[in-house]
Amino acid sequence: MIGRFVGFGLGALAFVTIAQQALAQSAQIKRGLYLVNIGGCNDCHTPGSFLGKRDTSRTLAGSDVGFAIPGMGVFVGPNLTPDKETGLGNWTNEQVAAAIRTGKRPDGRMLAPVMPYKDFSSLTKEDALAIVAYLRSLPPISNKVPGPHGPADKPGVFVMTVLPADVYNSLPPPPPGK
Repeated sequence: MIGRFVGFGLGALAFVTIAQQALAQSAQIKRGLYLVNIGGCNDCHTPGSFLGKRDTSRTLAGSDVGFAIPGMGVFVGPNLTPDKETGLGNWTNEQVAAAIRTGKRPDGRMLAPVMPYKDFSSLTKEDALAIVAYLRSLPPISNKVPGPHGPADKPGVFVMTVLPADVYNSLPPPPPGK
């Protein structure tokens, strides 16, 4: 009889522990979602965002618009879903968190300066890992974005160009009526 109570007690303790872990993970994912939303991650990493028709069926699966930075090339926001072939599925949690906070990829390459990793460097480790938990909760979506493109490459995506004021101000005016 005592054995049954002990067994029941251990089972109940295990259930409570698992439930607490699930709640903690759920809270971490919700925190990550919040941080992704206020951080503007969808803008650069979800198709359609810059074209006025965000494709919510492919949230954070990589952009369809590139940023041109004179002298550097064109950079398209990559797939952040846990897809192993085209996303972050082969990166560890720590590697994703480090890329967010330092701009450094696991292969040592630095992310394009259009990625605001310098601003994200002040995220706490817990907040960076909450973002990672949210990204891991997304369905893996196979979407290989093009690039990065060097300054001489010709990208096949819509391109937004980042220009210094003097260059922009020297552009010809648009035709009348535009």
